[in-house]
Amino acid sequence: MIRVLVTGAVGQVGSDVARLLEGRAEVAAFDRASLDLADPDAIVRCMRELRPRVIVNAGAYTAVDRAESEPDIAHAVNARAPRILAEESRRAGALLVHYSTDYVFDGTKAGPYVETDGTAPLGVYGATKLEGERAVAASGCDHVILRTSWVYAPRGRNFMLTMLRLAETRDELRVVDDQRGAPTSSLALARATLELFGADAARPLGADDVACVASRSGLYHATAGGETTWYGFASEIFRERQARVPSYRPPQVIPIATRDYPTPARRPANSVLSNERLGAAFGVRIPAWREGLREALSALG
Repeated sequence: MIRVLVTGAVGQVGSDVARLLEGRAEVAAFDRASLDLADPDAIVRCMRELRPRVIVNAGAYTAVDRAESEPDIAHAVNARAPRILAEESRRAGALLVHYSTDYVFDGTKAGPYVETDGTAPLGVYGATKLEGERAVAASGCDHVILRTSWVYAPRGRNFMLTMLRLAETRDELRVVDDQRGAPTSSLALARATLELFGADAARPLGADDVACVASRSGLYHATAGGETTWYGFASEIFRERQARVPSYRPPQVIPIATRDYPTPARRPANSVLSNERLGAAFGVRIPAWREGLREALSALG
């Protein structure tokens, strides 16, 4: 059975990837406690001891605002760690699947971003993720880089859960309405990742599957279909919640401008990514964002 190393295995995407791989591969799942991506020696030691055929790097420093005051640790995890994983992947002849972000763009483009568009991150988080992308691409290893956006899940820290938590004590929520993107559930992204290796979710991964993905090495966008704003996302969260629980009384959601909600890190006004290249290369199409939201809310009960 193919051995797959999954980093960030207690995070939103990593935990879903590890779970979906059960029965399809020999999974070695590591969280920060068991594999600190800020420790280069630990990464090298883990790679050389396990000798995985595939690495799914779902570990990342994702605290966008805190990264502005912690650039060193953000760089270590988001830029240096992917470089080391890529170098070790090349050395071992392994395939690296690495996640990146819409925050590599400045958000000034009118339409959806494609993979060949120029990058211009607005903050430390985006800059370190972009450096990680470039390191993976330059390493010469077999790789697939998946840029995604606005990831959420029924666990962890994310926008959906924050909205539901705030709604417990507030009658009114002010939410930014001039930033556009595609909310992407961790489960939808994890499914798309596994679909790179074939549509049969029950069949074990084989060497031919890995070789097929490796032959299409490159950068791809992987987000849910459609687009909305943070205000639109919040409104839909509460609408769906109330549809499931008629007695639920949602707060009033008020749209505001980005300038009315200052944060340490600037966000791109347009985070919409085109998934056409992913669909053309692998036949992978992630469902519309509302479908992912309904599934995530169902998991909350």
